[in-house]
Amino acid sequence: MESVLAAWQVATLGGIVSWIMISSCLNVTQKLRSLLQPWVTHYVIIGTAFILQIQKYQHKFLDSLFSGLSCVVSVPFYTGFLPLVFWSGHVKLARHMTLLMAFCDYLGNTIKDTVSAPRPSCPPVRRVTATKDEKENALEYGLPSSHTLNTVCLAGYLLHYVLSYSQNNYAVTQFAGVALLCLLVGLIAVGRIYLGMHSLVDIIAGLALGLAVLAFWLTVHEYVDNFIISGHNVLSFWSALSFLLLFAYPTPELPTPSFEFHTAFNGVALGIVAGVHLTYYQFHHEAAPVIFSPQLSIPAFVGRILVGMPTILLVKFCSKALAKWIVPVISNTLGIPIKSTSYIPMLNAPVKGKESDKIKQSSYAQKLFFFSGQDIFDVDTGIRFLQYAGLAWSVVDLAPSVFAHLRL
Repeated sequence: MESVLAAWQVATLGGIVSWIMISSCLNVTQKLRSLLQPWVTHYVIIGTAFILQIQKYQHKFLDSLFSGLSCVVSVPFYTGFLPLVFWSGHVKLARHMTLLMAFCDYLGNTIKDTVSAPRPSCPPVRRVTATKDEKENALEYGLPSSHTLNTVCLAGYLLHYVLSYSQNNYAVTQFAGVALLCLLVGLIAVGRIYLGMHSLVDIIAGLALGLAVLAFWLTVHEYVDNFIISGHNVLSFWSALSFLLLFAYPTPELPTPSFEFHTAFNGVALGIVAGVHLTYYQFHHEAAPVIFSPQLSIPAFVGRILVGMPTILLVKFCSKALAKWIVPVISNTLGIPIKSTSYIPMLNAPVKGKESDKIKQSSYAQKLFFFSGQDIFDVDTGIRFLQYAGLAWSVVDLAPSVFAHLRL
């Protein structure tokens, strides 16, 4: 059995490496973009009239309603919400939603940056960006709608989880759950159009992709869970997978924040997998105390939040500081030319003279090793990845250890 598992792991990693090399040599991203971008852009342009029709009903209440709903289903919301699910004792739900979120984020952003289709033109469309998160989202490409994709997948999986473990699973309950899910997805979809963030084609793509991903995840989620809990080579395989996915990501037509979001959730997935695998029988087993039970009362859960949140924020700060030191050291040791877009200002200076010639000479080895096609490696990617991996690890390993010590 172990040899079979090792074989599929090698095949998976080898397939990704082969795809990176082939897509780089054949310019697959550019060719796909040349086929898809004009078609999507055409539908974005002709969809402007539909957006303006919806925006005729402009009202402050609708601005607040749809902006609020967008925040509730955004990545920052889930980033703060999922630790609470872990600490509430619903550990299986939490780890599946986290991994599903990482999968949706990677797939959605990969398609966004491959197609590089524009958002609705503003003006004439009125774009409402009430929060910093929305302003960052507006810098991404449009298709597919990430909010629609994430809502279908995560709310759909939550409904599946509730119905699967509900003792009163009647037809009326199922109908009410599906109706609420459809209402939420509908409001999110209409809201993204009303706010001027997406065209109808983006919404349709997000809905279709979300349904496909949800169906796929419901097919494989138990296999993934069993592998994380008791599989062979879990840490080495997932570390290699996370590393390769950073370089399998397509290069957009123009820089966007999408790769940063993917890097963060890629690190989160690694931290969750590592933490759960190492401490499953201590903190994440099926008999773990659940909120509202005698073993985990409301005061105890509040205590977990008050202790856990500062703990994971401290780890996030410390892991970032450690990564800012260790990633440049490793890169310099390996002779990899580096820069830093934002985290280390001193590495952002332009390189001149002999140092520039040295970088050009070493770029061939770097391209062969990283498959990146860039002359200088941006250490911000590694720093962000390690920072969020440390954050996620603290959610499922360090914080529960502190809770056990404090008897929370």
